[in-house]
Amino acid sequence: MKATQRDFAQTAQRAAAQCTIFYFCGPDEAGASAAAQRVVELLSEAGERVEISGADLRSDPAKLGDEARSSSLFGDKRHIVVRASGDEAHDALKALIETGEAGAGEAAPVLVVATSATDKSRTAKLLEKRKDALVAMFYPPDLSSVAMSVRGMADVAGLRLTGDIAERIARSAGLDVRLAQSEVTKLALYCDASPQAPKQVSVTDLEAIGAATEDDGFAPLVNAVLSGELGKLDRELRRMRDQGMNPVGLLLAIERRAAQLAQISARLGPRGSFDDLGRGEKAQLGIFFREERDMRTQLKAWHRRKLERLGPRLIDMHRSLLTNSQAAETLLSQGLVDIARFASRR
Repeated sequence: MKATQRDFAQTAQRAAAQCTIFYFCGPDEAGASAAAQRVVELLSEAGERVEISGADLRSDPAKLGDEARSSSLFGDKRHIVVRASGDEAHDALKALIETGEAGAGEAAPVLVVATSATDKSRTAKLLEKRKDALVAMFYPPDLSSVAMSVRGMADVAGLRLTGDIAERIARSAGLDVRLAQSEVTKLALYCDASPQAPKQVSVTDLEAIGAATEDDGFAPLVNAVLSGELGKLDRELRRMRDQGMNPVGLLLAIERRAAQLAQISARLGPRGSFDDLGRGEKAQLGIFFREERDMRTQLKAWHRRKLERLGPRLIDMHRSLLTNSQAAETLLSQGLVDIARFASRR
């Protein structure tokens, strides 16, 4: 079974009831992660959550089957979430399927979020024709689609938003639906809203919970880092600290841009030029007019081999921030300086 972000909402309910393996890929890591969470919510009995890294499965493919067919400590149901890069989970999923067909027994649902992978990958090809598997591809969303998602989140939370406020939330979240959901949740708490007692949201309400404006968002720092603009970096890192930007949210914005650059680079090929892209292709790749100059600079700084090294580095940084939350800002600053220096080496 296959899906994209366009039809995932209609497919999710059926997939959660029918499938046991879910493979979420594409350059929009935020959208893929949000989709995985949505499937977990739709499972009849999600039970205990077990997280495994793709690197662990690459070194020990049998581990996935062991975990998926084990009971939780209290005998409850469980589901497995794998965060992988590329085809790291391929051999483990193949072994899980083969042992299941050989009579190894029922396995817990397995949800794989694969960065730097597409629906053309070996793993996707392994799963796409199976009735018990879902392969879902997620491209970077545009402003209007995220704003529409924000309004949907708001409806569920009991908030009434104008189109302008929904777009402001989408921009402040860097088009990341997970961060947008966080903003909507904060708004609902602040406004004491619920589906039974909906509340209208004003700009004053939005500013009161600290939602950033577009000018105060992540984009200038993301561009300084990935363009290798060391002269701007100190100022942007100072702005990050002064505004109390969320380190994980900022890193997610950089991950999204890195994935987008990888997708553009793959589309252009080794001899292609940015100027060869038509308007429709740019829209499909999520390239906004105001970002074209930054994209050109960053594509020159990050050729294919450098991008291949960047992905694992960002994944390591993400894990480090999640396990060292108290020092997240310092760790992120150090990592961003290293990446900017690497980008500056032409």
